[in-house]
Amino acid sequence: MARYIFITGGVVSSLGKGLMAASLAALLQARGYRVRIRKFDPYLNVDPGTMSPYQHGEVYVTDDGAETDLDLGHYERFTGVASRQSDNITSGRIYKTIIERERRGDYLGATVQVIPHVTDAIKAFARAETDDLDFVLCEIGGTVGDIESLPFIESIRQLKNEVGRGNAISVHVTLVPYIAAAGELKTKPTQHSVRELAALGVQPDVLVCRCEKPLPVSERAKIALFCNVPESAVIPALDAASIYAVPLQYHAEGLDSEVLRAFGITPSSPPELSRWQEIVDRLQHPEGEVTVGVVGKYVGLQDAYKSLNEALVHGGIANRVKVNVRWIDAELFEHDDEEIVSQLEPLDAILVPGAFGERGAEGKIKSVRFAREREIPYFGICFGMQMACIEGARDLAGIAEASSTEFGPTEQPVVGLITEWMGRDGLEQREAQGDMGGTMRLGAYDATLAGNSVVASIYGDTHISERHRHRYEVNTGYREALEKGGLVFSGMSPDGTLPEIVERPDHPWFVGVQFHPELKSKPFDPHPLFASFIEAAVKQSRLV
Repeated sequence: MARYIFITGGVVSSLGKGLMAASLAALLQARGYRVRIRKFDPYLNVDPGTMSPYQHGEVYVTDDGAETDLDLGHYERFTGVASRQSDNITSGRIYKTIIERERRGDYLGATVQVIPHVTDAIKAFARAETDDLDFVLCEIGGTVGDIESLPFIESIRQLKNEVGRGNAISVHVTLVPYIAAAGELKTKPTQHSVRELAALGVQPDVLVCRCEKPLPVSERAKIALFCNVPESAVIPALDAASIYAVPLQYHAEGLDSEVLRAFGITPSSPPELSRWQEIVDRLQHPEGEVTVGVVGKYVGLQDAYKSLNEALVHGGIANRVKVNVRWIDAELFEHDDEEIVSQLEPLDAILVPGAFGERGAEGKIKSVRFAREREIPYFGICFGMQMACIEGARDLAGIAEASSTEFGPTEQPVVGLITEWMGRDGLEQREAQGDMGGTMRLGAYDATLAGNSVVASIYGDTHISERHRHRYEVNTGYREALEKGGLVFSGMSPDGTLPEIVERPDHPWFVGVQFHPELKSKPFDPHPLFASFIEAAVKQSRLV
C-alpha cells in the first residue's frame, strides 16, 4: 500500500509548497522509491482553464488533456513522472460531480453534505491509481485558516486515520519572518499556524520553515517545543540561487531523512543526487550567456509563462550558458517602430509565446518581421506560430489583409477556428459559440515531420508527440502561398489536415510550432527544440 505525505501551508501564501513537494519527491525518487504528486485546489473553478494568467499563472496541460495548476509542471520537471488528469482536483470539480450525481438520484434521497459526501470524494481522489506507488504526496492549495480549504483538511484528517499510523504523515510549510527593526526571526506566526492546523485535527510531523536568515538552533528548539515536533523535524528553508538547487538544499537540511524517519523507515543509503549536482554545476559555472527576448501579452506576471521560462533555462543547461530572459510587452510595438529596434536589436534570439485575443497581436507580427529580416533566431509557440504565418502571408505572399478569425471577421482567414479534429477517442467537434472550458484541442497529439526538415534533424526523428492547448489553427488553404514565400510546413498531423510546425530553411533558425514544447522540458532532459534554439542564440551572440 502506498504511503501518504500531506503537505499544507500556513501564515501566508506563496511559500513554495509546490517546489517543496517536487523537491521531496525528487529526493525520495533518488532513494529508489516510486512517487506521484497530487494537487488539491480549493477554488470553485472546475479547472484553471478559463482563468486569466494574471489570476493564477500558466495553465499546465497533461498528456491526457487536463488543464491543471502550474505546480504540476514543477512536479514533472523535478521527477520526470508524467502528470495525469487524476493528479489535480478542485473544489469546483468535486462539487460539480456531486451535484450531477444528486440530480441523477444516485444518493437515493439522502441529504447531501460536506461530510461525508464531499470528504469521501476528496479521499477517493487521493487514493485512486496508487497501487504501484511507494509514496503519494498530496499538496493542499491555499493557507490553513482559509474557509475554502476546510473540507480538504478534514479529508486528510480522516484519511490519516483510515490508512493507519505509519502510512501517512503531515508536512507543514510555514513562515518565520525576519523583523529588521528588531534584528530577529519571529517564531510566533509558525506557532499560531500549527496550533490552527492541530485544532482541525491534523498534527504536523515535519515543519518546513521558510526564512530569509539562517534559523538559529535556539529558534529551532523553540519551534519544536511549542509545535510538538522533534527538533530534527524543524527544517529551515532559505531562498536558493536556483530552484534546481532546492532538492540539494533540502537534503543538506535532512528533509528526506526526517520524512522517512516519521514513517519509521531507516534510510539504507544516501540518495543518488549526481544529476542534480551536475545541473547546479552547469547553472553556477556557465561558459557564456545569451539574451532572449520574449515578446508576450502577460509579461507583467512571469508565472504566466512559468514552463516557458524554465524550458529556456533548460536550453541553457544543455549548452552550458546562462540565459537572460528579457520580457517585452508586445503592445509597446503597436505604434512605435523605433521601440521595436531599440528593444529587439540587442537580442540574441526572439520568442513569441502562446496567447489568446487580439491585444498585442500586431506587435508580435512586427517582432516576427524583425527576426526574419535581421536573421535573428526566432521561435514561435502556438499563437507565435500563427503570427509567423500571418506575417509571411502579408509580407511575402502578397496577402495584405491576412488575419485570424480570432480577431473578428476577415476575408483572408490565414488562421481560423478549428471545429473538428481527430482526437484520442475519435472525432472531436466544437461549436463557435460553445462553452469555453475544456473545449480546446488539449493534450498530447502525434505529428509527422518532413524527413529533410530542420525540425526532423533537431528531434532526430520524423514522428513526435507534443502537448497542445489551442482552438485556432493555420488554414492549410494558404499553404501553397506561404511555402512560395519560404515558410515551409514541415510538420503535420498524421492525417495531413492540421499544420503542426512551420520553418524557414533559408534562415539561421526560424521555427514555429502549434504545440507547447515547454510543457515537456526538464532540467535533466531539455526539450530538443529549446536546446537547439539556445544553441542558435549562442551562435548569434558570437556574430555580434
